[in-house]
Amino acid sequence: MENDNPLLVESLIYAYAQGYFPMADEQNGLQWFNPDPRAIIPLNTYKPAKSLRPILNKGLFEIRVDTQFEPVMRACSMPRSEDDGVWISEEMIMAYTELHRLGFAHSVEAYLDHKLVGGLYGVSIGGVFCGESMFSKVPNSSKVAFHYLIQILNANQFELLDTQFINDNVLRYGAIEISRDTYLRRLAKALKKNCKFELIHTL
Repeated sequence: MENDNPLLVESLIYAYAQGYFPMADEQNGLQWFNPDPRAIIPLNTYKPAKSLRPILNKGLFEIRVDTQFEPVMRACSMPRSEDDGVWISEEMIMAYTELHRLGFAHSVEAYLDHKLVGGLYGVSIGGVFCGESMFSKVPNSSKVAFHYLIQILNANQFELLDTQFINDNVLRYGAIEISRDTYLRRLAKALKKNCKFELIHTL
């Protein structure tokens, strides 16, 4: 679904509550998606890879929440390779940063030597967190940020972690596919909750 109208915060909140999310195309226009099947990551089955446990135990990265949302999103917007397209436009960065200011979008950030080296961001409404993108400038930094995302969601009793499309990156975290109808039912249930997005320091 294409939309030439300006991207407004109210439109974003309404869209996510209906199961839609936007992506920018090559002309920086917006297209809206509500895929079938839908990819989610079950919160109760996630386990960190064995190779990640020593890194977590060493506390190599400092983890913060919501201190540099826009820089995280801009880092996520950079192409990973010459063949990689860009789906996060300047319009989206401005709209999601405003969404963050209003408390509906969050970032989990990994720091090394006080420098931002990895992280992720997404939209949080009720008891659902819609993961948008992640980046990594240092090996394992985004994996550690994701680990702490799971801790945050479980500690604050979130019900649903949406990851939109299935791919190799989300498969490594235990993503599965469910039908759109099943997703929308689970989304409607999760939206009835009032969950906070707060960092809990636990491994």
